[in-house]
Amino acid sequence: MRPRTTPLLVKLTTALFFVLLVCDTPATAQKRRRPPGGGRAAVVIDERLAALREAPDLSAGLVRRLGRGRPVAVSGARESSSGVRFYRVELTRRTGGWLQAEAVVQPARAGDDARLLRLIRASRDFDLLQRARIFLETFPRSPLRPEVLMLFGDAAGAAAERLTREAARRLDPREMEAGGAAPASYFLNYGGLDRLNRIGVRFVYDAAAKQFRYDGAAWREVVRRHARSPEAAEARRRLDALSTVAR
Repeated sequence: MRPRTTPLLVKLTTALFFVLLVCDTPATAQKRRRPPGGGRAAVVIDERLAALREAPDLSAGLVRRLGRGRPVAVSGARESSSGVRFYRVELTRRTGGWLQAEAVVQPARAGDDARLLRLIRASRDFDLLQRARIFLETFPRSPLRPEVLMLFGDAAGAAAERLTREAARRLDPREMEAGGAAPASYFLNYGGLDRLNRIGVRFVYDAAAKQFRYDGAAWREVVRRHARSPEAAEARRRLDALSTVAR
């Protein structure tokens, strides 16, 4: 027989999750709405499956579709007649429904960190960065964190290269000269940085090379907090290369 979870314990667990969500990350991330109390904290990782339904069945009526990163409170579970597992989730005190279990991860559920890591490995570009950010916010004590930080940093480095090419095409040198501001300020205000900035990816601009560079925050966290991990040596090499470029 499973031990009974008291309402107070549920509230404390949910509160702790959201404190960690804000405080224990390598960079400030986008503010998230809080779900109501009375359930276990969870967050949407796969928006393709995140159809909130009126009943625990894939053919049930759609309440709304949830976006990636949306926090919810899980208050129950049920399996449909076709064998699909659903969670009863609450969005607000007035809005709830049934969500396919694979759409979310729960910080207190064993194995959910490994499941999210598998999805991150299969993702690319912004999808990888956003899911890695969710992992870092949701599983601050996971032993898989160093690998996720390396994936995050490498994806951010690749994003810097793409953004350099995009900005070079879109920013007209004659207009920048006429505007009177330093060229670096035009690049660092480039609109293509916005959505990455919202999930905590930061870049610097190398004026000599006319390139964006990832600031290396994820690699520094590996070295600082996970110095004995297998990823630490590679993180140091990434940071050494970054400092060489900076000089």
